[in-house]
Amino acid sequence: MGIIVQKYGGTSLAGSERIKKVASRIVTTKKQGHNVVAVVSAVGDTTDNLLKQAHEIAPAPPKRELDMLLATGEQIAISLLAIAISELGCEAISFTGAQVGIVTDTAYTKARIVSVRVQRVINEINKGKIVIVAGFQGATKNNDITTLGRGGSDMTAVALAAELNADICQIYTDVEGVYTADPRLEPKARKLEVVSYEEMLELAATGANVLQLRSVEYGRNHHVLIEVRSSFSDTPGTLIKEDVQVMEKAIISGVTCEKEEAKITIFGVPDRPGIAVKVFKALADEGVNVDMILQNVSDKGITDITFTAPRRDLPICRRVVDGVVDELKARGKSYDEEIAKVSLVGAGMKSHPGIAAHMFEILSDNGINIEMISTSSIKVSCVIREKDVVSAVQAIHRGFELDKEPIK
Repeated sequence: MGIIVQKYGGTSLAGSERIKKVASRIVTTKKQGHNVVAVVSAVGDTTDNLLKQAHEIAPAPPKRELDMLLATGEQIAISLLAIAISELGCEAISFTGAQVGIVTDTAYTKARIVSVRVQRVINEINKGKIVIVAGFQGATKNNDITTLGRGGSDMTAVALAAELNADICQIYTDVEGVYTADPRLEPKARKLEVVSYEEMLELAATGANVLQLRSVEYGRNHHVLIEVRSSFSDTPGTLIKEDVQVMEKAIISGVTCEKEEAKITIFGVPDRPGIAVKVFKALADEGVNVDMILQNVSDKGITDITFTAPRRDLPICRRVVDGVVDELKARGKSYDEEIAKVSLVGAGMKSHPGIAAHMFEILSDNGINIEMISTSSIKVSCVIREKDVVSAVQAIHRGFELDKEPIK
């Protein structure tokens, strides 16, 4: 029998009835002749509630203790699901991330997986049991509990699927797959049957909150077949896999947006070697993932540097940038929390010139100003005002006719 890894998000487990339905789906998969490893997130809003309580006690809780706290949410979920499966007459056993051998580095709240030791999972599978694993967590070599960041349960599922050589890794969520746009913003968004790893990486990086970016990267590197599908229906989802020939026909796969962005500008810094390193190494050392970077043309040996970063990291950015401005005796700095990023993604863009120009034209026709631009071979991203982001998504989706099936 092959192995299927199934991951269930917090929405899928919100309440006893939903937990029972997930248990029933897992048992059905088992009875169809598959070995099942289920990875689960914390139930409902548990993680958010725990975070809120921690910050009510301390504005900046120690990250190690945050991980100790947040990991409890998944531990509750795996126990409840194992109980529900047992009630249906199947043997199930639950494990924390540490118990199944998910070893991470020591970057608390944003830990990265170093190794996965799956022998304990294999032993239980060989006994005929359904294995339930807590997502989002692992442990360091010193057995300190760590968490893998937002969406970390996706990472747990894909990593286990890779190490177990699973037939497929199914990500069950509250949507039926990957769409040409967020259906909550664009009602005419169309579900995609298949997306390449390359495209999914760009979609995830630019705001498509269906899969964690790192999980897609891990899946690509280890050739894990991933399917995104709904917990609430039996409708086939979206497959994420190696490049497929059909992708050559679909010029554009989707339009995404990211609202939780901030723009930081440092004015009047000396234009000499080593300045950019000083700024961005300091941010990297603090774990800030900088996105777009723009440096103006030098004027009399002085230049401005502008970059974007996640809005949640703005307090760190302020501290680092304030220090750099003082050290370099720069003219000043500014912080803008009212921006958003809208992106167009598609593998077919490589061989179709004019895509970026058409996107800019659509935004212009709708009175939307572009503040920064970033491109790759399959992506064009623009920084705009946050108030314009919904109309931008809708206009681009309409302008590229993404609601229509591509010609095959």
